Amino acid sequence: MRIGARFIALGVALVALAADVMAASDVRSVRLWRAPDNTRLVFDLSGPVQHSVFLLSSPNRIVIDVSGAKLATNFDQLTLSNTPITGVRSAQRTPDDLRVVIDLSAAVTPKSFTLAPNQQYGHRLVVDLFDQESGAAPSLPATTVATAPQVPVTPTQAPPKLTPIPNGKRDIVIAIDAGHGGEDPGALSPVKGQYEKHVTLAIAKELQRQVNAEKGFRAELVRTGDYFIPLRKRTEIARKKGADLFVSIHADAAPRAAAFGASVYALSDRGATSETARWLADAENQSDLIGGAGNVSLDDKDKMLAGVLLDLSMTASLSSSLNVGNKVLGHMGRVTPLHKRRVEQAGFMVLKSPDIPSILVETGFISNPNEARKLSSASHQQALARSIVTGVRQFFHENPPPGTHVAWLRDNGKITLGPREHVVSSGESLALIAQRYQVSLVVLRSANSLTSDVIKVGQRLQIPATALAAQP
Repeated sequence: MRIGARFIALGVALVALAADVMAASDVRSVRLWRAPDNTRLVFDLSGPVQHSVFLLSSPNRIVIDVSGAKLATNFDQLTLSNTPITGVRSAQRTPDDLRVVIDLSAAVTPKSFTLAPNQQYGHRLVVDLFDQESGAAPSLPATTVATAPQVPVTPTQAPPKLTPIPNGKRDIVIAIDAGHGGEDPGALSPVKGQYEKHVTLAIAKELQRQVNAEKGFRAELVRTGDYFIPLRKRTEIARKKGADLFVSIHADAAPRAAAFGASVYALSDRGATSETARWLADAENQSDLIGGAGNVSLDDKDKMLAGVLLDLSMTASLSSSLNVGNKVLGHMGRVTPLHKRRVEQAGFMVLKSPDIPSILVETGFISNPNEARKLSSASHQQALARSIVTGVRQFFHENPPPGTHVAWLRDNGKITLGPREHVVSSGESLALIAQRYQVSLVVLRSANSLTSDVIKVGQRLQIPATALAAQP
């Protein structure tokens, strides 16, 4: 009898477990984010679901069938202005099957995927509605079932068309990327209501204002509002805008609330090497370069030569990234404490562009109460932006892209360059540094009181101003 009782108890437990697994998940809330080219709907769920999405026309609408779900909220709070959505309605087809219908004012291309829980959110169903260009053929109705997280793929962009400047001298373009956004708040602050995504956008806008006040420079925001952009698309946007430099703004967090200080990151050598391989292996990226969206053309090169050219491009981009990063970090150290006194290198996805020098600026630790308060201060944001602009301006005054207004100023002796500091990196020799700045070894040794040509990684060398004036 005891064995029979155990089997009965086990059976009851299994039935209860099965009922729990099969129980419908609640749709607890719905959030909407508008981006320049798409609208994102995020359904917050109490558990995992299966779903399908299909299009209907006359009139345009999207149907989302969610299996194993019940609606535990309403759609009244959604702000639909400036979106193609005119209404959202729902029906419970069965007790455990929910249908959501999105009424549209224009045709869109939907993409959908589910997300597992993270530190901020539980299970989510994400539906992206991408705007269609005027006159584009409408997408055919189709059913897609999402069973694993996906990242929307952006079609290859056409080559950037830079705005022509009178007398042929264009502006230097700085792409400013405010980290995170939309349903991705970034790091959380101990200050109530403060999120990294809001701090980074505020600093990015102030940085844009100050860059645009510099003659010969123009700043373009990658993210202009509170919405999410996939990491690789951020560099695509920068490339489309013809960026000469990509600056990503962040506010760090750490397990220890006492952690403090600003940092600047560039891509690591290992990350650059792996990214070169990825670009060569990815047909879409190859077509992007062949199409002229980047500065590297591979259309008439064999695979080995293409690899060498792309590797050289990545190496040059990384060298410039470290150069501008050192300048920015030096000036930031005058307005805020530094977490690291040298440019750090890591494999950040957002820095992996083979043709655009890129840096990531951690403006401080938002997890530190004192720094969180400073980061929300307009005066501190202005000071941070000013230090970044100063470093960027110094870099481009010394290394202006050909055909720019700044290059014209330098070539005509209208930019006075003072002495600068060069931090020796791995693989550099004194002769190479002298050649880079077009100064003789004798002058370089004299300026640094060197008795030989032996230098060490991390050593700081003073570059004479007379050399900089002649630097190409």
